[in-house]
Amino acid sequence: MRKRTLLSFVLSLALVAGAVAAPLLQNAVAGHWEGAITLPSGELKISVDFAAAADGKLSATITIPQQGAKDLPLSEVTFTNGDVTFAIPGVPGDPKFKGKLSANGQKIEGTFSQGGGNLPCNLERKADPATTAKDALAGFDDVVNDAMKKLDVPGMAIAIVKGKQVIYAKGFGYRDVEKQLPVTADTLFAIGSSTKAFTTFVLGTLVDEGKVEWDKPLRTYIPWFKLPDASMTEHLSVRDTVTHRSGLPRHDLVWYNNFESTREAFVRKLAYLEPSADLRQKWQYNNLMYLTAGYLTEVITGKTWEDAVRARIFDPLGMKRSNFSVADSQKDSDFAQPYAKRDGQVVKIPFRPITNIGPAGSINSSVNEMARWVSVHLNSGKYGDKKIAEAATVADMHTAHMVTGAVNPEPEITGGEYGMGWFTDNYRGRRRVQHGGNIDGFSANVVLFPKDDLGMVVLTNLNGTPLRDLIAQVAADRLLALKPNDWIGQGVARRAASEAATKEGEKKKGDARLAGTQPSHKLADYAGDYEHSGYGVLTVALNGDKLEATFNKIATPLEHWHYDTFSGGKAKDGVFENMKYSFQADASGFIAGVSAPFEASVSPIVFKKKPDARLSDPAYLARFTGEYSLMGQIWTVSLKGNALAVSVPGQPQMDLLPSLSGDFAIKQTQVVSLHFVSDDAGKISAIEIRQPNTVLTAKRK
Repeated sequence: MRKRTLLSFVLSLALVAGAVAAPLLQNAVAGHWEGAITLPSGELKISVDFAAAADGKLSATITIPQQGAKDLPLSEVTFTNGDVTFAIPGVPGDPKFKGKLSANGQKIEGTFSQGGGNLPCNLERKADPATTAKDALAGFDDVVNDAMKKLDVPGMAIAIVKGKQVIYAKGFGYRDVEKQLPVTADTLFAIGSSTKAFTTFVLGTLVDEGKVEWDKPLRTYIPWFKLPDASMTEHLSVRDTVTHRSGLPRHDLVWYNNFESTREAFVRKLAYLEPSADLRQKWQYNNLMYLTAGYLTEVITGKTWEDAVRARIFDPLGMKRSNFSVADSQKDSDFAQPYAKRDGQVVKIPFRPITNIGPAGSINSSVNEMARWVSVHLNSGKYGDKKIAEAATVADMHTAHMVTGAVNPEPEITGGEYGMGWFTDNYRGRRRVQHGGNIDGFSANVVLFPKDDLGMVVLTNLNGTPLRDLIAQVAADRLLALKPNDWIGQGVARRAASEAATKEGEKKKGDARLAGTQPSHKLADYAGDYEHSGYGVLTVALNGDKLEATFNKIATPLEHWHYDTFSGGKAKDGVFENMKYSFQADASGFIAGVSAPFEASVSPIVFKKKPDARLSDPAYLARFTGEYSLMGQIWTVSLKGNALAVSVPGQPQMDLLPSLSGDFAIKQTQVVSLHFVSDDAGKISAIEIRQPNTVLTAKRK
């Protein structure tokens, strides 16, 4: 009895001395609380975080996931005599809460009032989410190391963000296997197409500033923009460029290893690339459209895309070592070498520069710096107290705008949509937003679970490894308290099956070849430059006793397949290995073109053979100039820039077009051609004017 009285006295004394012990009392409610407001339609889950300052002042924020509200500051936050109150400012109906802290300090039971209505609202003290998340990762390092061995990954780095905290950031394996240099959380990797979200984010900030509208036609900002189809040209919007619904398939070989064309030139090439669907009819991944979106930022800002990303993302987030070129990465003290699996062995491969297509995939970064990028997306466009983009704009990027049509083999992963720079789906009942990246020697993935306040980055230095996705799923299962699944084991089994199928397929690749055929011409006749308005120049040369094709500076030996079709052979850069090149002759019997399936979604790309380059050289063409007499009429051949023209009295001047035969067609009437005749000394002595029904000779004066 005496003991109980003493305890009551101590409690009473503490309450009376509230002014003195205010910080201590406020700490009684400080921490993370989770609960729900009971609505007529069900429960509305909320979480509240109370913080006590050194002077005893109490502050709090509220998160309401179902309404997209996160860390909203609360007002009128008090804790007096066990009573807890707070209000949500700036919301209609003056919402307020009043409740009572339980004797054991673990629950707050009360009422939430708004607009005259009163609803039960209960909160329960929970462990700090970041602490809980860290605990869930116990033993994760061992899982990572084991998975890397099973899937032959040389090096990998992982960062995990919970709310505003980086709860995990580590490197595994080697960034350089030969030198045994370890991966760290600061090691730079190429992130590939995970770059696309940076491009849409920069555009989003321009939308926030009123300089761009997502749904306005691109021609509003780039008046000369053109696609092969006039209607598509007029209606393609800014949003269409970043949602892969332009109607164009990839056409990646236009830019791959092409460092001669500027970004503007690449955008202009779109006018000559065949679409495979109508605008917004079909989702088709397209890097060139992302280049176009990046070029748009250059048009709007007057700066390069790189400068825009640095000013609007890298600098505000302190991403000081992130860069846009593998050449720059190699100047850093901590960067990963690229690797690929070839013939069962993991080997180092050359870096692939892709600065030309930068807005679609050229960023290099570390997981430590990418964690800051993840934090911005988890916190609705804010990094700490700094607003980088409007919350609505960030949410728009994460929102599905186009169905991809993809079906995941895992029944617990459903959907398959594309936002703006992000894929969206449902992962085991949780909304997931992510985007991977693959470029020579590197695979990356950035994953967000926005409603769960969770995000992660996985960077690897192995070409096309599935581990970038699988390890993220292993981590997600732990952090979301989901039933474990053997993602790694399944991935290992799928890879083994795929490798076996590939090996078996290699044995049968010659089945479609027709044996016993020969080319219709001698090999030298196939040599020359072949051109396509969108793809550029494909050069075929006779190298010893074999043909060799060079496109975008990638040389590939050609092996006779059948008839006038040749197949790409083994080369240092194997991009065109097994590519089939089919040559065509014109009516005069000259090899006039070559077609190749550079883009699988459309008809083979046709490259037309260019006439001998000398026929466009003014110094060479000068030998043909002069006067020629035909039945008393003078034909005058003259230079017109780097071409020839012919004048006949009483007629307008006619332009001459060089042909594959070495002759010249009259542009205004191409059924008529001029053949220049030379004497034994090689001097031009006459012109044969060749028409469908006759040949006339004009002698040189």
